[in-house]
Amino acid sequence: MFENDREIVDSLLVCNMNFKRLYTKHSNLEQQLEQAFNKNDDTTLGKLKKEKLYLKDKMASLVEKHKELITE
Repeated sequence: MFENDREIVDSLLVCNMNFKRLYTKHSNLEQQLEQAFNKNDDTTLGKLKKEKLYLKDKMASLVEKHKELITE
């Protein structure tokens, strides 16, 4: 995730607590997804995937805002 923006992500993880919270929750959801997959729990899988995508979209928005700030 965000392979091309690794420096920005690293910076945001240090200086933006909201981004760090989203990133941590996104990582935790990855583990929960694996567990739900192993249990063949399709209902939980769908819910977790939606939540994970929502968090990724929020983080992408923060990354883009940070890019705009550093290019001004």
